[in-house]
Amino acid sequence: MSRIRAVLFDLDGTLADTAPDLGHALNLLLASHNLAPLPLETIRPVASHGARGLIELGFNVHPEDTAYANLRQDFLNHYENNLCLNTSLFAGAKSLLDKLESRLIPWGIVTNKPMRYTYPLVQALGLADRAGCCVCGDTTSHSKPHPEPLLFAAHQLNIKPETCLYLGDAQRDIEAARSAGMTALVARYGYLSTFDQPDTWQASGLIDTPEELLNHL
Repeated sequence: MSRIRAVLFDLDGTLADTAPDLGHALNLLLASHNLAPLPLETIRPVASHGARGLIELGFNVHPEDTAYANLRQDFLNHYENNLCLNTSLFAGAKSLLDKLESRLIPWGIVTNKPMRYTYPLVQALGLADRAGCCVCGDTTSHSKPHPEPLLFAAHQLNIKPETCLYLGDAQRDIEAARSAGMTALVARYGYLSTFDQPDTWQASGLIDTPEELLNHL
């Protein structure tokens, strides 16, 4: 019998395809500076890196640059006003959640996205009343790759960390899960770039569709 008693998910690039709306916010910001929009295929591999990564992509501006703070705030304002225009669950994710619930396996979300954006998005996606927990980037003192958010989520579900499986699409997700003593899977269908090497992240497995997770229970 599998030792997995609960499943936790990263949000952006794992459970939900948020790249279209993150990209829309970036392109609104670019337009306000009279710059050309970027195609979604350019934006998608960077989407998991949030405002920092997207501003670096669009403007080649970094956190230590004087222009960064204002660009970041303007980007976040655009994103907050357009949180769920074209965001949706990845194909197969709804079926996976249905099957987990039919097996009485609790599941939750652990994301580095701040709660200001996470909660309304999770509500809009129809998951707020289904998720057993929703741990955001500012729920605990640390965010991933620190294990604290994952350990907090396990506590919320009243499940031992070693009996949790965590699915994410970034190296920080796998590092956090391993540090928390959880089984870690890579969502290879997520926002991986050509520079990522998920085979070297020491995950327990890599999956190409959400429903493949069921093979690891």
